[in-house]
Amino acid sequence: MTLKITLGGGLFGQASALVLGAVLAVSGVAVADSASRAFNIPAGSLSTALNRLAETGGLQLVYDTAITEGLQSKGINGNYTPEAALQQLLGSSGLSYRVAENGNIVIERQALNYKQDPTALPAVNVVARAASYFEGEDPFSTDYKRSNATTATRTDTSIMQTPMSVKSVPQAVLKDQQAITIDQALRNVSGVTSGLGGSGHFFIRGFGNYNNYRDGFLNQSQWAHTEDLENVERVEVLKGPGSILYGRTQPGGLVNFVTKQPLDTPYYSLRQQFGSFDLYRTSVDATGPLTENKDLAYRFNLGYQSNHSFQEFGGNERLMVAPTLRWNISDRTVSTFKLEYSDIKEMGRGTVPVMGSRPAPISRSLNLGDPWNYQEDEYIMLSFNTEHEFNDNWKLHHRFNFSNHNLTMSANSGSSVDPATGDVNRAFFAQNTDGNDYQHNFFNALELTGKFDTAFLKHTLLLGGDYYRTDYRASMAGFGFNTALYDVTNIYRPSHASVAPTVLPTDVTYSNSTIPWFGLYAQDQIELPFHVHVLAGLRYDNADMTSSSTGEFGTGPAPDTHSERVSPRGGVIWQPIPEFSLYGSYTENFGAPNYFGADGKPLPAQTADQWEVGAKTELFDGRLSTTLAYYDLTKRNSPIATWLAFSRAQGEAESRGIEFDLSGEILPGWNIIGAYSYMPFAKSIVDETDPTVVGKRLNNAPKHNGSLWTTYQLQDGDLKGLKLGAGMQALSQREIGYYETAQAPGYAIFNLMASQAWQVGKSRITAQLNVDNLLDKTYAASIYSYGPTYYGAPRTFMGAIKIEY
Repeated sequence: MTLKITLGGGLFGQASALVLGAVLAVSGVAVADSASRAFNIPAGSLSTALNRLAETGGLQLVYDTAITEGLQSKGINGNYTPEAALQQLLGSSGLSYRVAENGNIVIERQALNYKQDPTALPAVNVVARAASYFEGEDPFSTDYKRSNATTATRTDTSIMQTPMSVKSVPQAVLKDQQAITIDQALRNVSGVTSGLGGSGHFFIRGFGNYNNYRDGFLNQSQWAHTEDLENVERVEVLKGPGSILYGRTQPGGLVNFVTKQPLDTPYYSLRQQFGSFDLYRTSVDATGPLTENKDLAYRFNLGYQSNHSFQEFGGNERLMVAPTLRWNISDRTVSTFKLEYSDIKEMGRGTVPVMGSRPAPISRSLNLGDPWNYQEDEYIMLSFNTEHEFNDNWKLHHRFNFSNHNLTMSANSGSSVDPATGDVNRAFFAQNTDGNDYQHNFFNALELTGKFDTAFLKHTLLLGGDYYRTDYRASMAGFGFNTALYDVTNIYRPSHASVAPTVLPTDVTYSNSTIPWFGLYAQDQIELPFHVHVLAGLRYDNADMTSSSTGEFGTGPAPDTHSERVSPRGGVIWQPIPEFSLYGSYTENFGAPNYFGADGKPLPAQTADQWEVGAKTELFDGRLSTTLAYYDLTKRNSPIATWLAFSRAQGEAESRGIEFDLSGEILPGWNIIGAYSYMPFAKSIVDETDPTVVGKRLNNAPKHNGSLWTTYQLQDGDLKGLKLGAGMQALSQREIGYYETAQAPGYAIFNLMASQAWQVGKSRITAQLNVDNLLDKTYAASIYSYGPTYYGAPRTFMGAIKIEY
């Protein structure tokens, strides 16, 4: 439905756009309607609460986004007339409402706070569309807390009513921390530990994970992956198994990058960052409507970075471009087309080998690799998403995604040191030796969501099916019988080769694989009386894999593998008061594809199951959220590397622990985000192939892992706009490998930030400075497999100037 609304008065004279707060596509309900109805709107941002009121109460609300920025609502839970519900939400916000002649409800600042202006705005077309999965967010938002998340349920569900642990890292946190990599974003989430040196490989609840998702679809690279956060609005992390809705995933958790979407309000920003080790990064964000009626809108994000490294020979260059186009085909149908291109080059990154039971005591600047060590991860992604609302309760959502990844690398490194001599035996490895490697990912999904009642039960039903296929081709050399590909360096007298070794045709192994799978799933979220919410879901997966290899270690065509599984999930949550809820859940998982053992036979499919219980709160009038969770997670048939590209399947491994997350605003201007995990048990419990690993702690699974970050912005006075922040991250000892023979010591680092914002005409200018690792701690930031570790950066400064309007 399209409404023709004429707005008058100076209350909106400074607004750059008008926002219709989630209007139902039915005839408006007068605010004076005396009929009571049930409202259950959680505490949180006032704008979100008003949107929910408009949807459930059938009200047509019109307001300027500027007047609700930073305001919070206590929420409501009970039976109210629409007018009483609106009054409760506005509370002491300083806002009032009036009913226009056409029946629309105009929310405005109270008359005492605003100078009236008789000039009327011209007529504005406002589309009555409910908030959707693709809806953009206010780029000026300073909120550290989000009340709702989509990753856990694929529906826009209140976190307080989600019977799983889910953490959101919003844009405001990423800005304040100047986070530009996935590791920097995920340090705000409990139970997450960095893996392969910032490549996008990480561990959640004790288990490794390469799989990243963007807007709910898998964005996977076979060997390595890097994520740029330039067009990311927020990062949502679902703890524990997520295969019920996402197919073959790792059971520790699922990371979903929710990207920036086109906005109806024009917004432009330019940020220039500059920092230690000659880091320069330029970021552009532009969005707005392309047509007068706002049926077409765009967003364009660009990020370019170049830098050296604290290690000799090290450096980095990355480019990220992401244009997006949104088309409101009708009042009830919207399509979004997105293109992403990323090219990330990394030169000379060196690892730290193990010496005895600890990482070798070498300086951070020493690189035991060679100057020609090189890695480039390039990908292009196309996505097309369409959502159609049949009516106010039922909608259909189609998603299609294609991505092509190409990894090129050439490296020389060693994993262990001879304690007597300091010698390090190095092996050479290269990928994409003939320039013809690729990985094509195809993803297609169709979902139907509906809301309906049966007797006293309220349902939100999700029915869906998805298809995913990877076609992979790699040419690899190294770890072979050619002795020219091996050499020795020394930690006390390092030597470096000026050029890479020559790769002969006989050194190359060619690998090809095709991995298709499809799944069908159903989920029902049921609201019962007495504030009880039940979630039940089921998924069927059918997966295949064909592969072959030729060359030095080729084994010819491998046996085709086929696996299928039905995975259930269930949970219950009780919210006796709006500020507190208790939950419990059980989930099974169908894991990522397994490959082949040294005998050439396919390994059994990975599976897992998890029990979880916890409590959630929303304190300080809903401004601060917390989650406390206990989990017991068991994974079966996890692959463990044995020799070259072969693996074996570990019988069972289990992790148990407690996690605590919080985020939000304590007082006006005082924001905080924190995380802590205690994982006393993370061990192999069954392994018939190698009994010596049973009872040993899992690789890279610290017993203690925590972070805390807080900022305060002055609210008035001559220094209004000044923001100060501080934070820390700490991990306890981690095992290197699976036999408890080597460990990386624990560490704690401290970070600071300061920023100042000025309003200059219609523009806002922000100057910011961040200092990471303030005390210049030398520490092992990440661990990969049995040997290599990676140093964290020393004391690092990052400055930024940002202009936005």
